Amino acid sequence: MRYSGFRVIKEALTGHEGWTPAWRDPEPKAQYDIVVIGGGGHGLATAHYLAKVYGQRKVAVIEKGWIGGGNVGRNTTIIRSNYLLDGNEPFYEFSLKLWEGLEQDVNYNAMVSQRGIINLIHSDAQRDAFTRRGNAMILNGADAELLDADQVRKEYPYLNFNDARFPIKGGLAQRRGGTVRHDAVAWGYARSADSHGVDIIQNCEVTGFRIENGKCLGVETSKGFIGAGKVGCAVAGNSGRVMGMAGMRLPIESHVLQAFVSEGLKPLLPGVITFGAGHFYVSQSDKGGLVFGGDLDGYNSYAQRGNLPVVEDVCEGGMALMPMIGRARLLRMWGGIMDMSMDGSPIIDRTPVEGLYFNGGWCYGGFKATPASGYCFAHLLARDEPHPTATAYRFDRFRTGRMIDEKGVGNQPNLH
Repeated sequence: MRYSGFRVIKEALTGHEGWTPAWRDPEPKAQYDIVVIGGGGHGLATAHYLAKVYGQRKVAVIEKGWIGGGNVGRNTTIIRSNYLLDGNEPFYEFSLKLWEGLEQDVNYNAMVSQRGIINLIHSDAQRDAFTRRGNAMILNGADAELLDADQVRKEYPYLNFNDARFPIKGGLAQRRGGTVRHDAVAWGYARSADSHGVDIIQNCEVTGFRIENGKCLGVETSKGFIGAGKVGCAVAGNSGRVMGMAGMRLPIESHVLQAFVSEGLKPLLPGVITFGAGHFYVSQSDKGGLVFGGDLDGYNSYAQRGNLPVVEDVCEGGMALMPMIGRARLLRMWGGIMDMSMDGSPIIDRTPVEGLYFNGGWCYGGFKATPASGYCFAHLLARDEPHPTATAYRFDRFRTGRMIDEKGVGNQPNLH
């Protein structure tokens, strides 16, 4: 079934009896050409592009829970491509271009809203750094605009411009950035992958890998053994646990990142704002809630919840940026498990085990990278070579010294 406005009208006139399930609920087959572990955004996007772009038909996605129950439904929905380094910026710009055509590609309303993002500037040194970043963005085909304080004030007059500690001196804007409905991304990719013949198998937990003579033959699961010519792992914060079953120790740590939503308010924020003097980012959802987040909890954990000291720290950042946020009630909060790499950049690469491939280490960049991550992982799985925009995302960069340290903070994952 193809979704359209005409379809909505037809179903409204006929009692909505013609709608079909968005995707099937099949039992696993004994053998597939490619099995993707992880039914989140990255795994589903990989399956979609494997089937639609690379013509792979015997593909399965296996998910231990339900579609949309992991990090893809536990984030602050921001998309952008405002990176500095050559290893990152072309990839994230590729992802932003895929976002721009996503709804037509998967025939699903993902509520892509290019409302713009502004990174605020609070010092002369920060202005210099953001000028450099903006130039790097433009050189890689992205859009960037350096704003002075008056231009920011015109768009966001209620920010605390005269704070003695953190005066707002300007901002770096990317007008093509914005937000996307996170759940709809998972549902759209799942529906499209299913329509191209991909089996999406929920409630199917991986319990081990069958590896013989250095080659991965498939996966042991709670629903039995599933054979595969190739296995791709895209499980975000659970990467260490899953790849540990294959005898691999990854250069990744798992940390909790909290997100928050306030009560519904009248339209207030036209775009996304990030606080440059602390770690705070905020946008407003279509329901009116302020959606915001900040730093990691700072210690390793697999729990999908955080602790109160970080709640306090994030709220303090919001108060420093716009004091009126203190009058809003916090409606709910949750945590996602971040796969934090040693240099703050991801890995899309083959592993030493033949037939086993890995996609992870996304740190804070996981949601915004979803389309490009899936496309590049599908390219790697289908052709056994990295996509041109992901050639830097290799395991061996840590051995060869080719780190992609966007922040310049060294090999401490919780700082990236």
